Amino acid sequence: MCTGPFKRICHWGPLTALGLVKIITLMTIHCSRQWWPPEESIYATIYFLCFFILSGSTLYHFISSIYEGPGYLPYQWKPAQISDTQYLQSCTTCLGYKAPRSHHCRKCNRCIMKMDHHCPWINNCVGHFNHGHFTAFLMSAVGGCCMSTFTLISWLTSVLSLKMLPFSPPSVIILILVVFTIGLSIGVVLAVGMLLYFQLRAIFRNRTGIEDWINEKAEYRRYGTGEKFRHPYSRGWLVDTRDVLTWNCIPKGDGITWPVIEGCDQYTLTREQLAQKQEKRKRALRYRVASAASGSWVPISYGCAVLCHPPCTDEPRIKLNINDTVLVTRWRKYWLFGEKENNEGGDTQPERVRGWFPRACGVELIGGQYPQPSIKRD
Repeated sequence: MCTGPFKRICHWGPLTALGLVKIITLMTIHCSRQWWPPEESIYATIYFLCFFILSGSTLYHFISSIYEGPGYLPYQWKPAQISDTQYLQSCTTCLGYKAPRSHHCRKCNRCIMKMDHHCPWINNCVGHFNHGHFTAFLMSAVGGCCMSTFTLISWLTSVLSLKMLPFSPPSVIILILVVFTIGLSIGVVLAVGMLLYFQLRAIFRNRTGIEDWINEKAEYRRYGTGEKFRHPYSRGWLVDTRDVLTWNCIPKGDGITWPVIEGCDQYTLTREQLAQKQEKRKRALRYRVASAASGSWVPISYGCAVLCHPPCTDEPRIKLNINDTVLVTRWRKYWLFGEKENNEGGDTQPERVRGWFPRACGVELIGGQYPQPSIKRD
């Protein structure tokens, strides 16, 4: 079992990514030296060095993204002015408050500064301190795989042309590996290129993926009122880019206090979040569990309809016992999402239990504390 500094990298995500980098790099170097040997001309040398630099940059920024980390909010964090806590959400796990732009990651089990998303490929969150390294890793990977695809296809074309080769004919195994590596390189260009696009868009607008969703809900709340929500951190694409993509990938700022546009303050976004949470809670319905939920991701016992229509999300499935009560905030035809209430009579619940469970397990409590919304829940 991996311990110490290797614990973070001993995960299927980083190990798979490192395997892809190694396979693509080794096959590209092998084919490049045969197809266009570096000693043949200065251009071949430059081409070879460019690929080698991109490959090294990919590995460096990948490891930096993992071990630099996104920046974790200290446990039991509170703002300098205690009166400002009224504008912040609390975190029952970290026993403190969430700073502006911070969110709790259930996989890292910490509050993350300027959290964008949790990335399984680096087995860590993408946040304030590693956003630059993560973006540079994506850029290097896409650039290197573009060169790799060109090199491997050129090599394969030369081999299949049935002309006199300047090198020994390759074995069948090498041919299979080259074709396989071409597929990997093209896949990386497409998949990682799309992720790179979203990351660059987030940097240019200074909005994380989570903040995009908050802004979308803010506009929906104001629809028809003539009022418009202004994202407080978007100060222009050039200024915002310079804050993240620095020469050493070390971002500006401490991850807690942020420069904002005129007319906004540090808590403009957090106040909007609190308002959205309050509205969400008003729409919530209370359900009583009539049939125990196992918490399984493959609930065979609830029928084919439930099994074949799972929620398209990695959010957890929760285990429930008969007569438990759940505050439901999201509805699907066959699934419900909610938070289990404390049924043991204690003053506080040590840990918030939230997740999806089959709709057939619950019965809506009519006339409870939370009114029934006039919306279609399916």
